[in-house]
Amino acid sequence: MVSNSQLVTIKGTRDGLTLHLNDQCSFKSIVNELEQKLAMNGLDRDEPMIRVTIQLGKRYLSAQQQESLREIVRERQNLVVESIDSEVMTKDEALAWKEDTEITPVVRTIRSGQIVEIRGDMLLIGDVNPGGEVMATGNIFIMGSLRGVAHAGVHGDNKAVIAASYMMPNQLRIADQLSRAPDYESEGMYMGCGFIDAAEGDIRIGSLQEVTRRRPDLASFERRMLNG
Repeated sequence: MVSNSQLVTIKGTRDGLTLHLNDQCSFKSIVNELEQKLAMNGLDRDEPMIRVTIQLGKRYLSAQQQESLREIVRERQNLVVESIDSEVMTKDEALAWKEDTEITPVVRTIRSGQIVEIRGDMLLIGDVNPGGEVMATGNIFIMGSLRGVAHAGVHGDNKAVIAASYMMPNQLRIADQLSRAPDYESEGMYMGCGFIDAAEGDIRIGSLQEVTRRRPDLASFERRMLNG
């Protein structure tokens, strides 16, 4: 059995307070312990507002239970709950995460005037012709030529990348950044990849090898495209 002294741990940080709640006891026990500890805390009401983060661990709380915690903290005039974080996903959150990280294969040529948009990562086996456009909330990998428009990370993912076997795009977009067709010394770039340079804040185009050094999780795609 967990002793009462271990149910709620309060730690001060430079951003405020963090409340770590034990995830192996009843919610009622947590509430009782939290009320006692906050009542014992000698905070002066004239002190500035202090932000509180509540860490639930592997505990799921309903919206009503979360609101109960917020009310307990709000009773201290200078405390405000900024976030309640849990390591547990709801079914809807898990399904949304699955959709956002899923790889969708598309086998076709994207012709002028056509737009293909998917949720998650796109693996296009085919070409994007001038005037065609592909869009994805995640990364875009093209086993073919990119001569049209590609927009990765459309919901704001600035870590998304755009890779193509042959890259000579009309336009690249990643999150809210936009890059016009680059001035290649040759007709285009083989095995090229566009990404947002964290230092410069704009889109750069480099080799797949350069990008996978920055994003080692993409190595499996590099191998597929080099061997494809």
